[in-house]
Amino acid sequence: MSSFPQPSSSDSAPLAGIIGSSHAMQQVYRLTRKVANSSASVLLLGETGTGKELVANAIHALSDRSSGPFVKVNCGALSENLLESELFGHVRGSFTGAMDNRTGRFEAAHTGTIFLDEINSTTMLLQVKLLRVLQEQEFERVGDTETIQVDTRVIAASNRNLMNEVREQRFREDLYWRLNVVPIEIPPLRDRREDIPELVAFFLNEYNEANDRYVVHIQKEAMQAMQGYNWPGNVRELQNYVERAVVMADGDELNLDLLPDSIRSGETILTARQTADDIDSITRQVVQQGLAEMAENDEGLYAAIVDRVERELIAQVMKSCDNVQTQAAAQLGINRNTLHKKLKQYKLDS
Repeated sequence: MSSFPQPSSSDSAPLAGIIGSSHAMQQVYRLTRKVANSSASVLLLGETGTGKELVANAIHALSDRSSGPFVKVNCGALSENLLESELFGHVRGSFTGAMDNRTGRFEAAHTGTIFLDEINSTTMLLQVKLLRVLQEQEFERVGDTETIQVDTRVIAASNRNLMNEVREQRFREDLYWRLNVVPIEIPPLRDRREDIPELVAFFLNEYNEANDRYVVHIQKEAMQAMQGYNWPGNVRELQNYVERAVVMADGDELNLDLLPDSIRSGETILTARQTADDIDSITRQVVQQGLAEMAENDEGLYAAIVDRVERELIAQVMKSCDNVQTQAAAQLGINRNTLHKKLKQYKLDS
C-alpha cells in the first residue's frame, strides 16, 4: 500500500540567516524549502518586523534562480507615480523630472526574483499592471509603447489581511488569487517565545562585535522579562533593545536595568487593553443599569455580563485590526490560539 512521503528532519532545520527552532518556525522552513524550486508565486503574511524579507531571501537562495538577481521593492515607501516608474521604468520626457531612460525593477530582476514588500499599499490602477506582469510576463515602461518581456519570479508580502482588503475593495481579487498561490505565514515573536534566548544570543554576538563589547551573560530575570513581553515590534524590536543593552552595559551582563520599562513591567499588555476603548458603550450600560451590583449575588448573571463585555471587546478589536487575528491577539494581550477559541465561542469567527 502506497503512502505519502514524510518530511525529513532536515526539511524543518533553520534556514540560513533565520534564527529560531520553534515548531511555528519549523513549519515556515518546511514550506519555504518545498516551494523554493517551483515557479509558483509566494505570498508572505505577517506583522511588521517578523522577518518576511529574510524568508523571501531564503526562497530565492534555494531556488534554481539563485544565480540571478534578487530585487527588493518596498511598495509602501513610494507614491503611485514613483512606484510605477520604479517597478516598470520610464523613458525620457514621460513626466516632469524624467531626464533619462530608466530600467525598472522588474526588468532588473530578469531571470531572478522580485520581492514586493507591503503589496497591500499599491493602488488599484497599479494592481492592474502587476496582474498583467504576473500573467503575461510583459509590460511597457512609463511613457513608452514597446512591450518588454521578462522572466521574473514574484514574491509578495503583506502586513495586512489581503482578503479583508479585497472585501473592502482596496485590493483586486484576481491579483490576490494570482499572488496567493502558496501563502506562508510568518508567526509573530509572541507566538514563538521559546526562540527568544537563541535570538538574544545571536544579536548579542552581532552587536558585541560591532561595538567592541563583551556582554556575554544574560541575567535570569532579564530573560524572563523578555520572554514575558508581548513584542508588538517583533524580532526587529528585540534586535533594537539588545543593541541598546550592549551599548549601555557597564559590565559583561545583560541585566534587567538595561531593558526599557515596558519590558520590565509588561506594560504593552495593559496599554493594549486600555486602548480597546470601543467597548465603552457596553461597559457604561452595564454600570448604569446596576448589573454589576446584582452580579455579586448571582453567579449566572455575572458570567453573562462578563461574556457580553468580552464578546464586544473582541468584536471591536477585531474590527480595528481589519480581522487580522495576530494583530488582534496582540491588542488583547492573549495568544492567537486563545483568540481563535474565543472567536468560535462567541460565534465571531465568520
